Amino acid sequence: MSELSSLPNVGKVLEKNLIAAGITTVSELREIGTKEAFIRIRAIDSGACVQMLYGLHGAVIGVNDKELPKQMKEELKQFFKSL
Repeated sequence: MSELSSLPNVGKVLEKNLIAAGITTVSELREIGTKEAFIRIRAIDSGACVQMLYGLHGAVIGVNDKELPKQMKEELKQFFKSL
């Protein structure tokens, strides 16, 4: 397990994807940001879904994905659809 697993929403699958995408620390994840990190994950895991995107964003900002505001989820959903 890496330090990434200490973040909210980061379970084994997301942690594995982040590491495979070259993101190995919390500071790297926060520096890269949600969208770029998701693009990198999507490049190696075509099955990465919008729920993973929500979880990833929650991890970046330090909250459970269930606590993301509706407007933020809608913005993330639009980003997901644009990929």
